[in-house]
Amino acid sequence: MFLKRFRGATVRDALSACRQELGPNALVLSTTMVAARGWRGMMGVREVELTAGLEREASVARPEGSENRHVPTSTAAAQLVATGLDRALAEEVAGLLPKRIRRGPSAAQLRQALSNRISELAAVAQDYQPIEVFVGPPGAGKTTTVAKIAAQARALRGARFSLIAADGFRVGAIDQLRTYADILDAPFHATPSNQQLEALLTDMTMTGMTDVPVLVDTAGRAPSDPDAHELFGVLRRLPAVRTHLVLPATTSPTMARRLIDSYADAQPSRLVLTKLDEVESLSPLVSVLRDVNVPVSYLCSGQRVPEDLAPATADLLASCVLGDSPAAVALH
Repeated sequence: MFLKRFRGATVRDALSACRQELGPNALVLSTTMVAARGWRGMMGVREVELTAGLEREASVARPEGSENRHVPTSTAAAQLVATGLDRALAEEVAGLLPKRIRRGPSAAQLRQALSNRISELAAVAQDYQPIEVFVGPPGAGKTTTVAKIAAQARALRGARFSLIAADGFRVGAIDQLRTYADILDAPFHATPSNQQLEALLTDMTMTGMTDVPVLVDTAGRAPSDPDAHELFGVLRRLPAVRTHLVLPATTSPTMARRLIDSYADAQPSRLVLTKLDEVESLSPLVSVLRDVNVPVSYLCSGQRVPEDLAPATADLLASCVLGDSPAAVALH
């Protein structure tokens, strides 16, 4: 087998160079992050190095059943494995493609097959519960996520949400959300303690104020913190609450599992994935998302309000797995 390495700023760039030189029959054997060549590498810039192989005598006809071997024999599966997707899932996705195109699918064909296979990961219903609460670790992007959701609703539909800042722990957190509320002319409340939050939400529910959806931004504290446990108890006692766990896409699969498990007491029924602009692909988290069985509600790709947020769909998740530009995950 003839082996050659290719480099690119992204997996997609390296794959493009590989296919251009070796053709659609090349098999991707590995990908890794390496220092860029020259001065860029000295400045800490890293790029993708892809190793591909090609049988020089591949023109000889193969037995009909050769495509069923365990190793990824199709370009489709090899492309998916190169992004970091689990090999078994990559083979399943490739199997959804007609045999005639498995060795050279277009980007659109591969994305559609992947979209069909992972459709259950997206929370397609875009209705709102009376109270939508956002929890998660420090720095996950909860406050900007709340602001983006409210700003998009106002910009696209003229809808106005109530905003509650329940983060009395982080300096400036309440003022940050209050500023967004002022810009959006949205009702705003600050509840620095869990007791104040429970009293406010109970009163709003009893008086019908939750007819306008309420978005609650909470403090980023460890789930083991007593204050966090108290908050989770408040959420369980209140009716009509839906909780979103905000998780950065930069989180490793192992840590993502730990975080999701540790927030189980909050009973999250949705996940929000943030910082998609900081990763090459969403592939490393796909197996976690499939295992936890909590669908993704929103995808966030930057700090711009309201542009860098989109409701999660199977197509957008597939695009993120394939390493498409974060610009695909934005308000258009």
